[in-house]
Amino acid sequence: MNIQQKQELLNAFGKNLSRERKQKGLSYRELSLRCDVDYSQISKIEKGQVSIQITTLFELACGLGIPVKDLLDFDFTLGDQC
Repeated sequence: MNIQQKQELLNAFGKNLSRERKQKGLSYRELSLRCDVDYSQISKIEKGQVSIQITTLFELACGLGIPVKDLLDFDFTLGDQC
């Protein structure tokens, strides 16, 4: 996976997280309190600025009250790179 593909993946995940958070009417701080992830980290994740651990993925989904798969539900293919 090249750098551009990695960034596209982070951006797609971040958009899903942002959408789900906003649908629940939660601020960064409110979600942070629900899932024990720092609010500034949530902002960076939504902007595609950081990669996260799988445990953080589960914490975010739990805080949103949704299945993990909902955060990963986006189109992304590696094409011939994989």
